[in-house]
Amino acid sequence: MPRPAHPSSRPLGIFDSGIGGLTVANAIHELMPNETLIYFGDTAHLPYGDKSPEAIRKWSVVISDFLLSFNCKAIVIACNSISSVAYDTVKKHVGNKAIVINVIDPVVDYVSAQAGTKNVGVIGTKATIKSDVYAAKLKARSKKIGVSSLATPLLAPMIEEGFFNNKISKTIINDYLSRPKLKNIDSLILGCTHYPLIRPEIEQYYKGRVQIFDSARIVAHHVQWVLDEQQLLHQGKAGKHRFFISDFTSSFEMSTKIFFKGKVKLEQKNLWK
Repeated sequence: MPRPAHPSSRPLGIFDSGIGGLTVANAIHELMPNETLIYFGDTAHLPYGDKSPEAIRKWSVVISDFLLSFNCKAIVIACNSISSVAYDTVKKHVGNKAIVINVIDPVVDYVSAQAGTKNVGVIGTKATIKSDVYAAKLKARSKKIGVSSLATPLLAPMIEEGFFNNKISKTIINDYLSRPKLKNIDSLILGCTHYPLIRPEIEQYYKGRVQIFDSARIVAHHVQWVLDEQQLLHQGKAGKHRFFISDFTSSFEMSTKIFFKGKVKLEQKNLWK
């Protein structure tokens, strides 16, 4: 009889509302090229940032079940809006079937450990900022850290539509970053997985005056650590990555080809029919 496959060979599930989670998926792929990825982008409902917590929780549970159907060993919630309002719901629903990882806790742990970080700015969707999750968690780690949070609701839709690295994006980004709320920050958390795509423009605005933290690489290293701790790091050859979307968008197709070198075939899957 053939030997049963080791649990480490099971795929890694990742989901987001759209293309933002691809920044996390790409960082995971670069750090752990032996892992097989199953990605779901809920493009039919994007942006999640202005949706109700109840709707986000409902959709997240359905997506989690879809990823579990591939026997995923871990599910990475590659979205700050979902992580802020639905992480506990997803974790409880999934139970011991898979490890569930959000994108907020690893970033909070990393930022709070940085010496000299005193005044932290956070930009994100309405859902993330309204939850106040970054401020609450950072202050729980250190009472010396001040947090200024600003909702930047135009950024994720702008990025989804492919508007970055141009005059439109520069105008919108500069308008947000010049708001009084962010005036005295020494560091900035990009509290949306879409935002690494506009990191160069944000860095151009600050010109080195502010330290920028984005979730992609931080979360990828955390995922690697968790899998290693659970002896679930795959040492063999990766299987075929699969990328699912609930509704086709040209910007998503373009982004997957940029991140994964044109070797991606998008599969449309409407989980709400």
